[in-house]
Amino acid sequence: MLLTKDDFRIKAENFDLSNGLNILRIICGLFLFPHVAGKFAAGAVSATTAGFFAKAGFHPPEVWVLIAAASESAAGVALVLGICTRFAALGATALLLFAVYALQVVKGFGWTWNTGGYEYPVFWAITSLAVAIEAWKTHLRQTKPRVGALQASAAA
Repeated sequence: MLLTKDDFRIKAENFDLSNGLNILRIICGLFLFPHVAGKFAAGAVSATTAGFFAKAGFHPPEVWVLIAAASESAAGVALVLGICTRFAALGATALLLFAVYALQVVKGFGWTWNTGGYEYPVFWAITSLAVAIEAWKTHLRQTKPRVGALQASAAA
C-alpha cells in the first residue's frame, strides 16, 4: 500500500535530533518557507515574482505563483512534521527542479548566487531527493514481510 494511516501520524521519533536524517528533513522543510514568503509583498502576489513567472512561460502568472506557494507550503509543513515524508520530499524535489527550469528559461545558465544562479535550488533539490530516498527505504523495510513470519505462517 502506498499510503497508510501511519504516514499521517506525527511521531516523537520524527523530532529525535540525534538522527541526522531528521535534522536534514526538518531543514529541507524549513528552507521552503522563505521561497513562499518571497512570492508575496504587502499581502499580495509580488509583481516582480509574477513577472518572473510570466517570463518563464507560466500563464496566468499570478495563479502559478499561488500554486507554487501552496505546494511549497504543503511540502514544507509535511517535511517539518515528518508526515508523508517520502511524498513530500519528492514533491519538494519537483518544485525545486521547476525553479531551476524557470531560472534557466529567464536568465540562462548561471551557477553563482550573486548572478541569480541556480546552485541554491539544485542543492536543495538533491538534498530533498536524498531525504525521499531514505524515507522510501525506511518505508520498504517496514512493509517488507519478515522471512521468519512467512515460514511460521506457512508451517501452520
